[in-house]
Amino acid sequence: MASAPQGQLPLFYNQLAALSSVDHAEFRVRPANTAPFLANHHAVPLTVEEFPLVQRRMPIVFSVGDDPVPLALMGLNEGVNTFLDADGKLLDEETYIPAYVRRYPYMLARLRPESEELSLCFDPTSDTIGAFEDGEKLFENGEPTELTRGILSFAEQFEQAGQRTSAFMAELKGQGLLMDGEISIQPEGAQPFVYRGFQMIDEAKLNDLRGDQLRKMQQNGMLPLIYAHLFSLSLMRDVFAKQMRQGKMPQQPVPLATN
Repeated sequence: MASAPQGQLPLFYNQLAALSSVDHAEFRVRPANTAPFLANHHAVPLTVEEFPLVQRRMPIVFSVGDDPVPLALMGLNEGVNTFLDADGKLLDEETYIPAYVRRYPYMLARLRPESEELSLCFDPTSDTIGAFEDGEKLFENGEPTELTRGILSFAEQFEQAGQRTSAFMAELKGQGLLMDGEISIQPEGAQPFVYRGFQMIDEAKLNDLRGDQLRKMQQNGMLPLIYAHLFSLSLMRDVFAKQMRQGKMPQQPVPLATN
């Protein structure tokens, strides 16, 4: 999931700069209790380790395209997040925040496309990191502080989880288990809202797998993850109901965009 600073940047990131003890010797980090960058996003990338936690609160689907990724749906419509207010503050403090969000504004990235080495980078447009007078220091006497080492460790763990997630998705594609998804939700006295533009597990194909294939998926941990995804799909109606209560419904049904 690491990306080079050149070209299209990942979701949430506006710019990337390599964190340097020389250039950013005086930088500090301010704590944040809001995530304004997340307030208008309805789908957030997930790693497979997060499926058991996320499936309790949010639907888990897969994006469309040649390289699908798992997504937690925080809303069903573009620009709608039912778990945060307009300022990016959690409406429920018990809401699970995906690691992709918690990693921001940092990430591991290749500074040169031909290099295999990953460097700790950050988004300089974030208001949580900068040459502030307050906050926790990133460097002390030219050396990374415990805070910086923790940020690097989390970024490394996320990168490793991203690799395991890529392997999981490759196996799903190899087994032909992904299918185009569709869900129709009809509010009382209104026309149905039909959501498409995402992928899900094809249960018929899953049930048709040979016993040895299912046994392998059980042993390598894939099968529980698949069922976590399938169980979570029932939450689409819960998220839809939250949108209705919050007055965040569109005038007409629109597709669930996940690409």
